[in-house]
Amino acid sequence: MKVPMYRQSGERLQEVEVSDSVFGVEGSPALVHAAVVRHLANGRQGSADSLTRGEVRGGGRKPWRQKGTGRARAGTIRSPLWRGGGVVFGPHPRDFGLGMPKRARRQALLVAVSAKARDGRMAVLDQLSISKPSTKELAKAVEAVSGGQNALVVTAGPDEAIRLSARNLPLVRAIEVRNLNVYDVVKHEYLLLTRDALAQLEEVLAS
Repeated sequence: MKVPMYRQSGERLQEVEVSDSVFGVEGSPALVHAAVVRHLANGRQGSADSLTRGEVRGGGRKPWRQKGTGRARAGTIRSPLWRGGGVVFGPHPRDFGLGMPKRARRQALLVAVSAKARDGRMAVLDQLSISKPSTKELAKAVEAVSGGQNALVVTAGPDEAIRLSARNLPLVRAIEVRNLNVYDVVKHEYLLLTRDALAQLEEVLAS
């Protein structure tokens, strides 16, 4: 399979051959969906908490005697029926994390990136270099290649200038190739890899 390669200015160069074992994989959309659900679930904090009637402060004394007052019997002012009382069946800290076999996660990523390449929504940048953080410069480069679509920019290694430049672009996300995941690939319409990032990705996923 071949994908187009561009200069940072948007000039189209020759097409580059990519590995079919990485970008030519057919697979089940259900597997990709499961990987996305896992990613989102593992990102949940699960720290929401509420106080039960045994945890709310106060309410140790019976508010009035059991009989003879004409009012309903009550044992504590911290009953869930009272204002300021405990919460019934409220949230408590929990772990929302989901597991997924490593081979299944790898296969889901292969299916996701292959879909981008197959649909013509993937390109390679000969080089992406920004001397200092510049949102305008990065936006211009992404616009020239992707045509204004929301894009995932994948670099070979950490690049602070590119990361800071993409931070103010709501439709662009820049990540390192080692952090590439199914959720970001699916979320963004266009996949934009540098030549070095492509080489690293093929080396890791083709093995």
